Amino acid sequence: MRILGVNALFHDPAAALVIDGRVVDAAEEERFSRRKHGKRPVPFSAWELPERAIAWCLSEASLRPQDIDLVGYSYDPLLARSAEELGLEDPWDHLRQTYAREAPAFLAEALPGLDPQQVSFVPHHEAHAASAAYAADGDADPCSVLVLDGRGESTSHLAARRTRGHLEPLAGQRLPHSLGLVYEELTQHLGFLRSSDEYKVMALASYGTPRMAAELRRHVYATGDGGFHAAGVPWAQFADPRRGDEAWNQQHADLAASAQKVLEEVLLDLVRWLHGRTHDRLLAMAGGVALNCVANSRIAREGPFDRVWVQPAAGDAGTALGSALRIAALGGDRPRPMPGADLGRGWSDAELEAWLKRAGVCYERPPDIAAAVADALADNAIVAWFQGRAEFGPRALGHRSLLAHPGHAGNLERLNDVKGREQFRPVAPMVLAERAAEMFDGPLPSPYMLFVHQVAEPWRERIPAVVHVDGTARIQTVDPEREPLVARMLAHFERRTGLPVVVNTSLNTAGRPMVDDPRDALECFGSSPVDLLAIGPFAVRRSRLFDRDRSTREVPP
Repeated sequence: MRILGVNALFHDPAAALVIDGRVVDAAEEERFSRRKHGKRPVPFSAWELPERAIAWCLSEASLRPQDIDLVGYSYDPLLARSAEELGLEDPWDHLRQTYAREAPAFLAEALPGLDPQQVSFVPHHEAHAASAAYAADGDADPCSVLVLDGRGESTSHLAARRTRGHLEPLAGQRLPHSLGLVYEELTQHLGFLRSSDEYKVMALASYGTPRMAAELRRHVYATGDGGFHAAGVPWAQFADPRRGDEAWNQQHADLAASAQKVLEEVLLDLVRWLHGRTHDRLLAMAGGVALNCVANSRIAREGPFDRVWVQPAAGDAGTALGSALRIAALGGDRPRPMPGADLGRGWSDAELEAWLKRAGVCYERPPDIAAAVADALADNAIVAWFQGRAEFGPRALGHRSLLAHPGHAGNLERLNDVKGREQFRPVAPMVLAERAAEMFDGPLPSPYMLFVHQVAEPWRERIPAVVHVDGTARIQTVDPEREPLVARMLAHFERRTGLPVVVNTSLNTAGRPMVDDPRDALECFGSSPVDLLAIGPFAVRRSRLFDRDRSTREVPP
């Protein structure tokens, strides 16, 4: 079956295509519209569809709307309850529900030739669960599944089990209790953008001590039956609210640390309850809370499961993939594991060169772009790395990345300046998989940058740019078979410097989505103090950007 999955109702609108159980394409609307998260999660935007992402998915597979067998929409309005009944302060939520009910008609209008009867509603948390349970690598049947986010139709959580291809719900937490909404409230209280900047709270927590945890536990705690209480936190009693233009203080950091600690405690209780019901070896996780890599690491370290797998697009974008996989499984197809996170747009070498010629910039084609980049990094250049298909999800995983030398402590501040973001935020190390264990203590392999690892003491002084204030790093391990170009660059960099690690952060600037197409790459490179753009096999050097001789130059080895 040819199944299109769509996420649209709340935030991070996205589309995914699954054919005969195999994940073919997946992309977020923000990468096309250049609007962070695609839209704000307000009822008035609920009607907006990821039309450009949908169009790309179909075009990439040479399909017309009438060629699609089914469409999965990752929300079921029949399961929804009014905001008043759920105890939520959302007076316009009824508008969101109206738009959800009309989604089949909206999709048919956006995709001429599609029958509205082909659109199926997939419960929101069921779509999250399917995105984890069916996409996990290795032997994922049976596996336990844990989903936590802000909200779905009437719940904020789902514990389930995949067995013999089926998803069996085990527990769900009814709203208004929501770990995701509590963390969103804290994000807003600390002066960051709600439903967007929660990762900043996680980073800030490392600068504080959890001295307020005991008081917070009065409002956020596990109930021992697979659920939890999480509502009504009086944030102002813990710390004064911070305006976005104000500097954070120690009280803010301590509150972030306290909330992070309590969140981890509740998650561990939920994980232990779930394992007590299933006794599985594998836990698969999804939902926005699963992007909290500090909590994920504690679950992997202290929880009862042998292995933890987290969907790389764990937020709402991933429900587009999950709704398609869920319908595939229900229809008799056997869902296959994700081939990787590089499911978005890509360009041929000829197409990339045409972009460079059209832009009128001087570029060259070195014999090996991986070696050329490694040499530039060894000389302490900052490199914009644009290779292959774009990542699906919020992490830069070696396809749309900014790279730097990890051995210079000043490169953390330098990169944060390039990106225009807060200096308390860390950057990540990208490391060859076979070398990771000697440097980092934590779940391995870690190809999707969804766990934090303790940096081994001897290495902390050698790679200071990627060591967070608490001695951890959020690593990405690189498998040479899966990512040969990145692995070759890392190997060459180690030959030059003795370090099998480079700094990796997303190729974007503050408030902008990750770079996706060649125009985005050229615009970001042209407006940021980046030394080298490695775009496919081509190199654009800032020092030669507008040389009079704009012809391609082959660089001798």
